[in-house]
Amino acid sequence: MSIQLGVFFQGVNFSTVWSHPDSGSQTEFESFRRLIETAERGLFTAFFLGEGLRLREHLGALHALDVAGRPDAFTQLAALAAITRDIGLVATQNTTYNDPVDLAHRLQSLDLLSGGRAAWNVVTTDNAWTGENFRRGGYLDHFDRYSHAADVIAIARRVWDSRDPAGIAVDRRAPQWGAAPAPFHYDTGYYSVDASGSLPRSPQEHPVLFQAGDSGEGRDFAANHAEVIFSAHNTFEAARDFAHDIRARTVAAGRPADDLKIFPGQEFIIADTLAEVDDKVRWVRENQVTPATALAFVEQLWGTSLDGHDPDGDLPSFDPVQAETGETRGAGFRAAKALETATAWRALAETKKLSLRELVIEIGTRRGFAGTADSIADELIPFSEQHVVDGFNVSPWLVPTGLDDIVNKLVPAMQERGIYWTEYPGETLRENLGLRAPLTRRGGAGVPTPATTAPPEPADARG
Repeated sequence: MSIQLGVFFQGVNFSTVWSHPDSGSQTEFESFRRLIETAERGLFTAFFLGEGLRLREHLGALHALDVAGRPDAFTQLAALAAITRDIGLVATQNTTYNDPVDLAHRLQSLDLLSGGRAAWNVVTTDNAWTGENFRRGGYLDHFDRYSHAADVIAIARRVWDSRDPAGIAVDRRAPQWGAAPAPFHYDTGYYSVDASGSLPRSPQEHPVLFQAGDSGEGRDFAANHAEVIFSAHNTFEAARDFAHDIRARTVAAGRPADDLKIFPGQEFIIADTLAEVDDKVRWVRENQVTPATALAFVEQLWGTSLDGHDPDGDLPSFDPVQAETGETRGAGFRAAKALETATAWRALAETKKLSLRELVIEIGTRRGFAGTADSIADELIPFSEQHVVDGFNVSPWLVPTGLDDIVNKLVPAMQERGIYWTEYPGETLRENLGLRAPLTRRGGAGVPTPATTAPPEPADARG
C-alpha cells in the first residue's frame, strides 16, 4: 500500500524556525505558492491550512513569539487553486462561529472552482476567549460541541445535495437553464433552516471532510461523520493501536473499516549521512525552542513571569501560582493541572538531568522521523505493509523551503521501495484519497451499508 503525504501550513509557532535566514513570510502569497508547488511536484495529496480566529496571548499580552495572523483560508486556497492542478485544498473552518448555509456555499464554491479538490477540516472551538471576537463568548457549552458540529455538517450536506447537476442544461437550445434546486427544512435545538443550494456539485460531489478530535467522543464523531482523521500518534506502536481503535469505531458506525483514512501529523528531519543526523536534530530543536521560547512555555504553566530566570538552569523552585492553564496560547496549552504537571516535569527533569530548556525540547517538540532519506524510507515500510496509516500530514520546520529535502530525497527513496505513488491516480481529492462516494450519495436511502465484519488487526497485533 502506498503511503500518502499532505502538508500542514500552520502559521508562526514554535515548531517553525521562523528566525532562520531562509525562512519566508508567514502571510505573503509567495510562501504559500512556493510550498504548494513543491508539494504538488512531490505528488502530495493535500495542502492543509490551519486556522487562527484570534491572536494568541501570553500572560495577558499578545504573544510576541507567535503573533502572525493567518489570511482567510478561502481567499488563500482560491488563489492557490488557480496555480495548481492535482493537489487537494483543505480549509480549516470552525462549526461554532460560522453560519452553516453560508459555510456550505463557500466550501462548495472552492470545490467547484478547483474541479473537485476542496476539503473541510471540521473544528469545534467553543471557548469564551475565542468567542469574544464574534460576540458569542461561551454561548456553546463544551459538552455540546460535537452534537452542534454534527448539525452543521448535516445542513452543509443538504445544501450540497439540493441541486442535481443532471438537471442543468448543457444545450443552449434547452427551454430553461436548469431545474430549480430542491429546498429543504432542517430543525433542531441549534438551527431552524429553510434553504437550498445554488451551485451544482463538483466532480467529487462533496468536499472531503477532515477531523482531528482524539478524545473518545472525538473519535466517535470522526467515525460517524469524517472521511479523513488527523492524529498525533506518530510512533509505529501508537499509530497501530490508534488505527485498530478508529477502524473498530468506524465499523460500529455502520461503515466499512477503511472508510476513514488516517493521517498522523509528522515531522521529518533529513540529513545527508547517518553521522550527521544527531547534530541536525539538535540544531533544529534548539532553533525551534530558543531560550525565550522555553521560558514562555514554562511561564504558561506557572502563570507568572520568569523574567531573569536562567533557561539553561533548573525549573523554578516555587510552585505555579495558578491551578489550571487557560486557552489563550492554543489547544495544546489548555486546561493543564498546573501543580500536577509541574510535579511531573520536575520528576522528568531530575531523572534525565534536563535544564528548563532541555525539558521543553523533550516534551514540547515532535519526535518525528530523523535520518537519511534511505533510513527513513526503510523505517516507513512497516507503516505501509501493515497499513497502520494511510498517510502523514507533514509539518515542515522551515517555511517555505521545508519540503525540499522530502520531495527531492525522501519521495524518490519511498518510490524505489514501492511505498509511494509515481503519479496522481485520479483527478479529484476524493479519488486520490481512495474514498467512496459521500455518505449521503451512496445508493438507496443515501447511507452506507453497515459492515458485517470486524476490521482486520494489524499483522503484528494478531495473537
